[in-house]
Amino acid sequence: MNLKEFAKAIGMSQTTVSRALSGYPEVKSETRQRILKLAQEHGYHPNRSAAGLATGRAGAVGIVLREGKSFDPNTTEFLAGLGSRLESRQIDIMIAVVEDREGELAAYQRLAASKRVDAVIVHTPTIDDERMDFLKKLNMPFVVHGRGEDDGGYPWLDIDNYDAVYRATSYLSDLGHKRIAMINGNNGDVFAEHRDQGYRKALKEHGLPLRTELITFGQFTDDFGYRSMQDFLSQKAPPTAVLAGSMMTALGVMRAVRSGGLMLGKDISLIAHDDVFNYINADNMVPTVSTTRSSMRDAGVRIGDILLQLLAGRDLTNHAEIWPVELVLRQSTAPPPHEH
Repeated sequence: MNLKEFAKAIGMSQTTVSRALSGYPEVKSETRQRILKLAQEHGYHPNRSAAGLATGRAGAVGIVLREGKSFDPNTTEFLAGLGSRLESRQIDIMIAVVEDREGELAAYQRLAASKRVDAVIVHTPTIDDERMDFLKKLNMPFVVHGRGEDDGGYPWLDIDNYDAVYRATSYLSDLGHKRIAMINGNNGDVFAEHRDQGYRKALKEHGLPLRTELITFGQFTDDFGYRSMQDFLSQKAPPTAVLAGSMMTALGVMRAVRSGGLMLGKDISLIAHDDVFNYINADNMVPTVSTTRSSMRDAGVRIGDILLQLLAGRDLTNHAEIWPVELVLRQSTAPPPHEH
């Protein structure tokens, strides 16, 4: 079924149907939803090449991932949410894999020159990140997942990493913990910097010294969590509580605690940042794990929404969203052993 036949079958003009399916802002939301529903019922799929010629759009968005740094469960969850949102508008995701930041900038340049994507997603901003200015010079529309140091001049969505860690650290301190370790993300990533600031602020407010030997920065992997925790436990004054930057590092922490003959929730308390994975559930662990909770999949869906608005012509130059993070308390947190 072509566009002419589909438009005739539902009793609408070809122009209205075409504009609705292409995401033009002048088409009412109710009309667009109705046409999308009817297209699904009739099994109609627009001809992507023809639509591209008519609208000047590629019908795809791009994301550049760095090998070894970006491929993890968080990315998978984010892409699942993003894909589910864009699929409803038949927009594809083009993924480029590079080795380093230089390769990343070159990939953006290729995508812009080839016109194979209509916009790109920038993820995990770093301190002194040059990608946003680079994309502005290329006139390439983009959305940032996270936020840069400047916080403006482009649309972005982030979670409140500062408050999440500030509240978690404060809670552990209120329980009586005086040696609280922190397993953070990569040094130089803006989100890791915000978490570090929240951690330091909470320690200072509760009159606790900053112990740099109880802080590590690195990739969110089970191995990094395990090695960090082993290092903490080998110290003369080991921590009685740990903040794990992700559920993946938390798994390594739990393994190190068990192999050290200790009990989680009794000898050591743990709060993990949990991105609500379908395949790792904090409620099903033994003991259940306290978390600062935020859905990476929901973030992917919302970034998809913002992209669609951007492609529909909305001015989102200064659009900014900061999502609050929920503190969920379970069995892995308790007063330190000497308080029992």
